[in-house]
Amino acid sequence: MTAGSHWGLRPRDSIKAECDRRGTAAVIAGCIRLADGDDADPDLVLALGGPAAGRFLTGPPRPDRYWLRVWGMRGLLWVWDDSATPATVAALAADAWRVREMAAKVAAKHLVGEALPVLAEMRGDPVERVRRATDRAIRVLTGAAA
Repeated sequence: MTAGSHWGLRPRDSIKAECDRRGTAAVIAGCIRLADGDDADPDLVLALGGPAAGRFLTGPPRPDRYWLRVWGMRGLLWVWDDSATPATVAALAADAWRVREMAAKVAAKHLVGEALPVLAEMRGDPVERVRRATDRAIRVLTGAAA
């Protein structure tokens, strides 16, 4: 088993395999839809979240369905196009802290300058992990020293 995953694939490897299967543009579009809250692509959900993600696709709605948005953002961490900028900026304001944290990581990795005003407002986020991801994103985007 590869480190970093309970199903044998690192997220970036699973995302790469999905890009090979359906095409990078389709994966990016699907990740944007997931980040925006559209869960109509169960194959992508499973590719991003692994076998355990299936529990989010059946049965009654779960209070932790925000994971679908997290996985959409995580997909964008590893495969990117500027068309994902609006979804990334919007995800910074999500109710779920894990979505905000991942969106800050995406903004930093892909130099999403449009996110800077929202990131500046997030410096006081109540969740330390979000504050750390936000501070790092701001440093990366502004070129500020650590």
